[in-house]
Amino acid sequence: MTGMDTVEWLSGHEQSVWRSLLRAQSRIESELDRDLQRDSGLSLVEYGILVSLSEAEGERMRMRHLADSVIVSKSRLTHQITRLERMGYVRREPCTDDRRGYWAVLTADGGAALGDAARGHVAKVRERVFDRLTPDQVKVLGEVMGALERP
Repeated sequence: MTGMDTVEWLSGHEQSVWRSLLRAQSRIESELDRDLQRDSGLSLVEYGILVSLSEAEGERMRMRHLADSVIVSKSRLTHQITRLERMGYVRREPCTDDRRGYWAVLTADGGAALGDAARGHVAKVRERVFDRLTPDQVKVLGEVMGALERP
């Protein structure tokens, strides 16, 4: 008996819902990324990095925690941080308690760039997601997303 023999296959309705979820997520992410790059020169991942840093205590995070926060690999985060450093939006500082670790720190220019980008980004999120839903649907979506995010 192989592992495939014990799989509980998706029903037709479940398959339809699953594919719809994938399409919606991909379209929303693509549109937000395209608009951010056009309007601010930031990718969606870079915007997420700046948001995470702006919300962190002291506007700094350990690189490994930042990678988890924005859901990217450590190597991709390193690439993105290097780009944000060149733009003057982030700087790296060595951790004094761990010689191998680094902090990513939001700069004043990074905070300003985030503020400029946020207006258009939030408007697009509202247009693409929340304006299409009723308040009850937003509540249900929040519950569903909470259930899906749990390990």
